[in-house]
Amino acid sequence: MIAIVGPTAVGKSELALQLAQYFSLEIISADSRQVCRYMDIGTSKPTLAERAAVPHHVIDVVEPDQDFSLTMYHQLAFEALKAIQKKGKLPLLVGGSGLYVWSLIEGWTIPQVPPDREMRRRLEARAEQEGSQRLYQELQDIDPVAAERINPSNIRRIIRALEIYRTTGQPPSQLQRKEEPGFSILLIGLTCERSELYRKIDLRVDGMMQRGFAEEVEQLLKKGYSPSLPSMSGIGYRQIGQFLRGEMTLPEAIDRMKYETHRLARHQYAWFRLSDSRIRWFDVSKTEGKASIVALNEAKALIEGFRS
Repeated sequence: MIAIVGPTAVGKSELALQLAQYFSLEIISADSRQVCRYMDIGTSKPTLAERAAVPHHVIDVVEPDQDFSLTMYHQLAFEALKAIQKKGKLPLLVGGSGLYVWSLIEGWTIPQVPPDREMRRRLEARAEQEGSQRLYQELQDIDPVAAERINPSNIRRIIRALEIYRTTGQPPSQLQRKEEPGFSILLIGLTCERSELYRKIDLRVDGMMQRGFAEEVEQLLKKGYSPSLPSMSGIGYRQIGQFLRGEMTLPEAIDRMKYETHRLARHQYAWFRLSDSRIRWFDVSKTEGKASIVALNEAKALIEGFRS
């Protein structure tokens, strides 16, 4: 398997599409938000034309109000991976969700703990009353290793970690074992100078608004999807929802989206460390089109060697 990792907006999808078409690869998404149907612009989901050109997997698999867990992702991604390999092709894993990426690459054994909806409701109510930081601090106290892997603003994953702990009595990080996946992996990373990455993020947000992101969120609300759903409380959907409810102006919502996405990118570097010797990093700073020609050509050479 080949994997392309790195922070949001750095150009992973663009590079993946070029490589997939050149080598006839199939893409497995490692994006925790692209699994939801109807949420296209705000998740930078590949277009229908791109999906027609290159097969994509683990995209549009649940409704916005359906639960989706790491266990479900693992099952769907491995099914796709085996199906692609069976065709004699290489799967190309692409995304910025470190949890999803490393669970596949490192062969994590996921704790089989079914959801406890009543416990989740209680924790969600606490988060609303006390703030997500209080629950995050509780997780830090019981499992600092698991807490380090979770963005403090990702209330859904904080609640899931607390749910596992309260159900099993054991820290979630201790229940995750690693097993060799049984096949070789080439890891390619894209990185970018921080100010340039922020510029790319801001341009992406502006482009999302121009393509009708506010209308996408409005349509989701009209379909009856509650603003309190985990999918609707993600970056972008939460801020535009607040704008539509009159809780902030559109410029304020856009600025907040950019700020939160900057913070997400910083957190992603905790998952994909530049010092990680397993990853072959390419710096695409100050390049138009995001994935530079140099990175593309060097990645092609790496894959040629990997395949042989």
